[in-house]
Amino acid sequence: MYNLPGQTNLLEINQPLACAVTLPASTRRLFKMAVAVDQAHGFTSLARPPRCKRKSSSKFDYKMLNISQSELTQSLEHAFNFSYIHKSFSTPCLSHSSRPEDDSATNPRIEIIVGHDAPQIHALVVEVAVAMACGVNPEPVSSGLGGAYFLRAKNGDRIAVAKPVDEEPLAFNNPKGYTGRMLGQPGMKSSIRIGETGLRESAAYLLDHGGFAGVPPTALVKFSHVRFNSNSSGSNSSPLYKIASLQRFVDHDSDAGDMGPSTFSVTDVHHIGILDIRLMNLDRHAGNILVRKQNESYGRGDAELVPIDHGYCLPESLDDPYFEWLHWPQASIPFSEIAVDYISRLDPYKDAELLRTELPSIRESSIRVLVICTIFLKQATAYGLSLADMGEIMTREINGGEENWSVLENLCMIAKARLNNGLTDDNVIKSDHGEEDIDVSHEDRLNQESDAPPVFHNSPAKGCLISPVANYNHDGEGISFGDMDNDEWHSFLGIFEKLLSKAFEKRTSMGLSNQRFGSSCEF
Repeated sequence: MYNLPGQTNLLEINQPLACAVTLPASTRRLFKMAVAVDQAHGFTSLARPPRCKRKSSSKFDYKMLNISQSELTQSLEHAFNFSYIHKSFSTPCLSHSSRPEDDSATNPRIEIIVGHDAPQIHALVVEVAVAMACGVNPEPVSSGLGGAYFLRAKNGDRIAVAKPVDEEPLAFNNPKGYTGRMLGQPGMKSSIRIGETGLRESAAYLLDHGGFAGVPPTALVKFSHVRFNSNSSGSNSSPLYKIASLQRFVDHDSDAGDMGPSTFSVTDVHHIGILDIRLMNLDRHAGNILVRKQNESYGRGDAELVPIDHGYCLPESLDDPYFEWLHWPQASIPFSEIAVDYISRLDPYKDAELLRTELPSIRESSIRVLVICTIFLKQATAYGLSLADMGEIMTREINGGEENWSVLENLCMIAKARLNNGLTDDNVIKSDHGEEDIDVSHEDRLNQESDAPPVFHNSPAKGCLISPVANYNHDGEGISFGDMDNDEWHSFLGIFEKLLSKAFEKRTSMGLSNQRFGSSCEF
């Protein structure tokens, strides 16, 4: 048994200082002693009455680019620099061996890296620690391209899924043959580096305020002396440490690919879609939307949706997202008042600071993508666009076999060009009729004048959707914002927001009425 005091966010196991987990009699006989779970969530056997010490548990920072393959193979701890810490947490140590240094060298251990302040994370990690103290080993998952493991309770119930960062697709310890690159190099998605999907899994949970989209509790943890995969040969080649994402396992009946969307609720689709827009999720496919029955038989809107696997969100540059829900009928229905209120209360700058504080190793370029997408979401919602509208604006198109920038990329490209050319927010090109001309029809004009957004029109193929008149060939590199200093970044945002507003206003002036929430639209 354990309690999670809301005021202190510290673990209290049975009694405030003894901190021993009470196990069933059969388990106690098996181990002949109780099991202690510390604040960093290592687990050790208790040989004598416990004594509490104080210990510092800190956040980490990635330092991956200059690490040799052999160093990483020997120990993942070399891939993470724990000395570059902006802030540390000193909490009572609840592991009470008389020789803690010996314990840490021989016993399995779990330490929370990201997720210290969430009671749900503490509860999850304690369950995993107790299970592993009972001798339960990680169970490899056969599906997927990366290394993933089920962690089970002693009774066999699945309680969590762990994904070591060095077993991602293309990483050197990938157990399924997809190897060949170092941590820190471009991964399956060029805008997301190998070894950093675990960061993004944690970020998605942090940013799902109030559990709005239902992301299961997710943390970044450090496993020590736990049996995971290693592709290196030799008796001493198994890494002593593994950094991994740890997510609460969700009991489910199927995934979204096993059934038609008619059984999905509008609310669930909207809430997941809103999260995907904010985070620019590059990989929202049917397999990472779990489906749970609400009733014995599925009816319209009866299935509950749970989003998982957010390792490919928050790219370092604008990229081409994939949204499974894009063509579901629910995505074309206007947002509810609850969804609109939630979106209106989102603060992209507070979310940016949250990531900088809780995930100091996530790159600023990814944080800026979050800011851009949240601003876009808020403005698009204010102008009455549906989730399907937004998804189309963010998604690239293939024309004549060539991939072209999305509408959102076009807007950001123009804003960057205006910033680089020193044009102010008030500079506009006047048409012959004295009105603002926001039709950009040639790439050379874009490069020379760079002060107007592309025109948006009512595409017959997309109903109420907006799309650019001109598309520009994409060269494979996304638009990044990491090269700007703070002053340039804030200037860019001012330009971007004005261009976005003018584009939506132009859409309205062309006869595309601003849809009122709760009304209908012909699609």
